[in-house]
Amino acid sequence: MAQNIYDDDEFFAAYSGLRRSVLGLDGAPEWPTLCSMLPPMQGCRVVDLGCGFGWFCRWAAEAGAATVLGIDLSSNMLARAAADTCDDRISYQCADIDVVELPEAAFDLAYSSLALHYLVDLPRFMATVGRAVVAGGAFVFSIEHPVYTAPANPRYVTDDAGNESWVLDHYSIESSRTTDWLAPGVVKQHRTITTYISCLQRAGFTLEHFVEWAPTRQQVVDNPEWTIELDRPQFLLISGRRT
Repeated sequence: MAQNIYDDDEFFAAYSGLRRSVLGLDGAPEWPTLCSMLPPMQGCRVVDLGCGFGWFCRWAAEAGAATVLGIDLSSNMLARAAADTCDDRISYQCADIDVVELPEAAFDLAYSSLALHYLVDLPRFMATVGRAVVAGGAFVFSIEHPVYTAPANPRYVTDDAGNESWVLDHYSIESSRTTDWLAPGVVKQHRTITTYISCLQRAGFTLEHFVEWAPTRQQVVDNPEWTIELDRPQFLLISGRRT
């Protein structure tokens, strides 16, 4: 089961103040690229996995989606999403997407933004999405780039005999990583790029887009602090087509 850090009051207050939380999709620098990877929305049945405040759900409905289901583990997130939504085509469900069950062949598009790096059982999740998306449908998602989830984190560990040893996390070793981001003790799951793509393909998707996001020149001019994102990608954007 994924960690429900978004219902921690300290974390939620800090997260609510982020640019993307205040401005929505317009505040997400990777959104223009991610949007270009989406299929036409007209008539689509959409599921947003880890929907947060519901920004994408509302955008999809406005773009012509027939139905939109937003799923999130956080009651704080869903309360805000419901308060900001006034559209009968959109519904929200409180569930852990790590273990959620989805109806078979019920969606034309599955979408997820910055949620998969919290999941403990990625293969199960991908298989669930693969069954839920119709043939010819799409799965479009973004994650924190694995170079972000795999920083060296030197620490002591103690074995059952009480012996201490000094260990480092490495990129090629997949494991949970605990960081202090907005609040102490945020747990993310580090996986390699290979694992994400392999799980996607095993779930029945053909890779269509693969983008290691970096800001455009104009974005750097407008936001000089983003210059560091030219040195290592912050986001990984992927889309697949269900075969």
